[in-house]
Amino acid sequence: MSPVVEKKERVRFRIPSQYVLFLLSLLSVALMLVTSATDVMNTSFFTSLESTLAPLQKGLTNAGNFLKERGDALKNIRTLEQENEELRRQIDALQTENIYLQQEEYELSSLRQLYELDAQYQDYEKTGARIIAKDAGNWYHSFLIDKGTDDGLAIDMNVIAGSGLVGRISAVGEGWARVQTIIADNSSVSGMVLSSSDNLIVTGSLEMYQNGKISFSKLVDPADRVAVGDKIVTSNISDKYLPGILIGYISKVDLDANNLTKSGELTPATDFEHLSEVLVITTQKSEYEQSEKGVTK
Repeated sequence: MSPVVEKKERVRFRIPSQYVLFLLSLLSVALMLVTSATDVMNTSFFTSLESTLAPLQKGLTNAGNFLKERGDALKNIRTLEQENEELRRQIDALQTENIYLQQEEYELSSLRQLYELDAQYQDYEKTGARIIAKDAGNWYHSFLIDKGTDDGLAIDMNVIAGSGLVGRISAVGEGWARVQTIIADNSSVSGMVLSSSDNLIVTGSLEMYQNGKISFSKLVDPADRVAVGDKIVTSNISDKYLPGILIGYISKVDLDANNLTKSGELTPATDFEHLSEVLVITTQKSEYEQSEKGVTK
């Protein structure tokens, strides 16, 4: 068997830390005494040493100042970024709030118009409805409302909004109704000049309404009493429309080639580009005529 050789541990020399601290303290005190009691710091050695170290100290100082300035700049950038982000959030919130306020203002204005219109035609029973869909195009020439037979609506009931006549119900279901407006191409309304009681026919035209107008015809006015600006209302001889509902205002009058009748253009009282709510007159023309006969008797 081979002899086992024991490895001797290397003995490390260690000075206790309290002794090291004590020696350093003594050295510091000694240097302080030497510096204060002698002129050693003013010797040429230390003077040349200071001259050599001065540029280095200046460079270190400048570097430190530069790093501090860069640190402050980065800190300011982070602060500005946080402030900008907070401002963006505030702007987004204000824009959203502004949209809500504009919507509320528009709805309030629309409801105010409907209220005034309701008061204007207080002799007729009415119910409010909201537009839920419309046919393609820029204008509401045909659209759906959110009420139907379940709410007592029926075909040919008159519809008003804004300042006057919109049209009539052309189809109806349990919870919906379709409204055909007076600007539609296949629409015609028997009207009357309010100032002279002369009758005429108002005809819809989507092409004409691009200029905000629709046409009228068959006006008999031998005395030339009808003029631009006169009000046109629904006539009492209309078979579907109740009498006295404002249709619009005459904007142009021309004498026809037969020299007997006149035709021209009128501006509708209702804005058919910005409809959202309407009033449906639940009294039909036949019911109105019956009630008028009862009053007459």
